[in-house]
Amino acid sequence: CGVCFSSMVVQSLPYMSSEVSAVSASSVSSVSLPPPDEQVLSPESSATAPAAHNNNTSEVVNQDNSGAQCLRKIKSKMPNIKIFSGSSHKDLAQRIVDRLGIDLGKVVAKKFSNLETSVEIGESVRGEDVYIVQSGCGAINDNLMEMLIMINACKIASAARVTAVIPCFPYARQDKKDKSRAPISAKLVANMLSVAGTDHIITMDLHASQIQGFFDIPVDNLYAEPAVLKWIKENISDWKNSIIVSPDAGGAKRVTSIADRLNVEFALIHKERKKANEVVSMVLVGDVKDKVAILVDDMADTCGTICHACNRLLEAGAVKVYAILTHGIFSGPAVSRINDACFEAVVVTNTIPQDQHMRESDKIQLIDISNILAEAIRRTHNGESVSFLFNSVPL
Repeated sequence: CGVCFSSMVVQSLPYMSSEVSAVSASSVSSVSLPPPDEQVLSPESSATAPAAHNNNTSEVVNQDNSGAQCLRKIKSKMPNIKIFSGSSHKDLAQRIVDRLGIDLGKVVAKKFSNLETSVEIGESVRGEDVYIVQSGCGAINDNLMEMLIMINACKIASAARVTAVIPCFPYARQDKKDKSRAPISAKLVANMLSVAGTDHIITMDLHASQIQGFFDIPVDNLYAEPAVLKWIKENISDWKNSIIVSPDAGGAKRVTSIADRLNVEFALIHKERKKANEVVSMVLVGDVKDKVAILVDDMADTCGTICHACNRLLEAGAVKVYAILTHGIFSGPAVSRINDACFEAVVVTNTIPQDQHMRESDKIQLIDISNILAEAIRRTHNGESVSFLFNSVPL
């Protein structure tokens, strides 16, 4: 009968408390079992003294190691989250998880003999809030495909939500038809990310902000501007005598925003291109005489533009020239051009790995934006607004 069967069920659950086993037969069917994850101790806690479960949370308390106990408490504040790193920028992904106090997810990416990409997610993501960190740099096509496969693998493994964290968005410069039969590759990448199963995008300083409109899913385009302002105030002693300069007309909105917040003047350089990566002429609009010129742009590739701009500013009477960039691609002759130019410093964020570039040039300096991305992930996971990050730098 049903009562006998219910009694057998209660007796077969040795890990349940006496209070639960005393529950009436009529209510046994409503008792929910603890998830399997709550029955397993973490490697760090199982290696030390016996741990105890808190009645209010599934956090495992390690009584012998206060540091490990503190880390477990931090982790308990962000349950059901997994962060994986692609091959493009593992250092940035590690910095992000270190700031969040969680572990980087296990994933193996490799190539078959025919150079197809293979990805193996090394842990369960069922019901998890998954974040995949992959920047558009290095072997861009391989890294893009790797990210798409990782997203799809997590999605079909029943992840609750998959967010692509793309600090430098690939193909962002191909955002419009600027000539006959030109592709809009940024739109194609947006379509591919959506089809792969992406639920949300976190990126930084899109080359063209309208790329957000290529998606039918939420896109958070974070700004490096607060970190740039902080660096200027801390590292340029005479910043109050500075002038913020855009190396092209397209960046005018960016430099006016920074100039307004510093309460200084701004200028821009109008350039004419003969073809990609080749500037024919430059016209400076603004007075830079006896001022510290700070060139600000979203990205620099071969650095031809900013190096020509540096020379033009010095000719116009600037006493010093700095360059501050969000995405330092630095391909081809870029680093040698920086070394030959008269910059005080070329400052870039680490949306793209810069270790090799910094070894090749002592003029290249770094702004770490892992704190911004980590805070964006934390706020997204907890359902909080990220607009705070548009004007402030998290600790």
